[in-house]
Amino acid sequence: MITAFSWVPKGAAKAIPDHAELPSKEDIQKLKESCEQVYSEEEEDDTEDKEENGEVAHAKTVAEALGKSSSCNNASSSVEINDLNDDLMKELDMDNYDQEDDGVEIFSSGNGGLYYASNEMDPYLINNDDSDDSDEDEDQTILQTKSMIVCAKTEDNDASSLEVYVCEETSNGCPNIYNRGDIFELPAVPLCTAWLDCPLKGGEKGNFLAVGLYKKPLIEIWNLDVKDEVLPCVQLGGKEKGNYKEGSHTRSVLGLAWNKEFRNTLASASADEKVKVWDMATGTCMITMEHHTKKVQAVAWNHYTPEVLLSGSFDQTVVLRDGRKPSHSGFKWSVMSEVESLAWDPHSEHSFVVSLKNGIVKGFDVRQASNSASDLKPSFTLQAHHKPATCVSYNISAPNLLATGSMDKTVKLWDLSDNKPSCIASHIPNAGSLFSIDFSPDNPFLLAIGGKRGDLKVWDTLSDTNVSRRYGSSGAGP
Repeated sequence: MITAFSWVPKGAAKAIPDHAELPSKEDIQKLKESCEQVYSEEEEDDTEDKEENGEVAHAKTVAEALGKSSSCNNASSSVEINDLNDDLMKELDMDNYDQEDDGVEIFSSGNGGLYYASNEMDPYLINNDDSDDSDEDEDQTILQTKSMIVCAKTEDNDASSLEVYVCEETSNGCPNIYNRGDIFELPAVPLCTAWLDCPLKGGEKGNFLAVGLYKKPLIEIWNLDVKDEVLPCVQLGGKEKGNYKEGSHTRSVLGLAWNKEFRNTLASASADEKVKVWDMATGTCMITMEHHTKKVQAVAWNHYTPEVLLSGSFDQTVVLRDGRKPSHSGFKWSVMSEVESLAWDPHSEHSFVVSLKNGIVKGFDVRQASNSASDLKPSFTLQAHHKPATCVSYNISAPNLLATGSMDKTVKLWDLSDNKPSCIASHIPNAGSLFSIDFSPDNPFLLAIGGKRGDLKVWDTLSDTNVSRRYGSSGAGP
């Protein structure tokens, strides 16, 4: 399944990625130590602890084997985490999801292993060619006209990784999506991602992905311009010699948000009920906030005032904190259900939406905030889905256009004009229960979709008649 993904804007990636150098003994030792950071929560029994000890032993074996194979041209490691799938499915309530749809016919487009779904409501191309033909000289060049999507994936055998896809626009509007072929192996199930261009390796900009992991109290940051990399270039938090590093989270990292204005700054949300703000350049935690009483699911920086941070929690509240006023306790909204995701409106400094476990999406105007904010009414309340509304995404080109995704397997587009939401389009992408959706930063009417089935989908929303009628070339401007 695809648990999360992030777009990489056009021009951000190196045209030809570098190849990783063979790991040193120090790197191998770091890999061993990172594998030992799987921790057990208080409610876990001795049996699960024994299973995790077995995982650590297996991880050490992999790391040692990697060290012995230093004569190989390319070094890679796949640290397999066993028996976490049941825990993850329980936490995500997977037992209550519907059975997946069957009978979708797929026909070859005759375009290098790309296939087109026959359903007229599925205007996307996907790469179903898993062959590994080393004799083929496939073009790995990432042109300035191409964007990328990095997917955090977990397979049925619990193997977890980051996979890089290239998104190539075509004349007919349907994007050509293909796998670049490089995979970053992860030590645990990835739960969230955030792309960032903070120059962690020198220069003016970079091309990195931050990843939060299940049952790992740390954040890994991977350099996407290096193929066959074994270790992340930066780790925030985690354990060292059996103890938590200073400022570290102590449970799973559930949400991440990069600050585009203060580019070395990353916010994280965790099951340890805390929100943290990190300086990635130094690898240190600058701020720890403890304004929630249950797991924190999501964080988001304001587009216009980058010191302002939102967080949403399983305690059924959303909290706003302003970094310019560190002594202020912030403002809190009660939303009456567990928070799944939230997002600031890119066209309005004062507006945000939050999606909830009960399928409702609520909009708020922060100008109404006061010290008694728990009694504030939302700008609108929308019963968007009949199952958890797991993800939302604003369109950066068309004001008031919002996409929502759900465990009910549907994506819906909404016009939020005048705080009176109306459904413009509903789409079933055949991705299963949905975990992540996001409009492209370069072609804002392309919507990427990831879900339980594990196939990346990209929907050209302008292929829908209602959408093209409202937001065609003449009506899509900001």
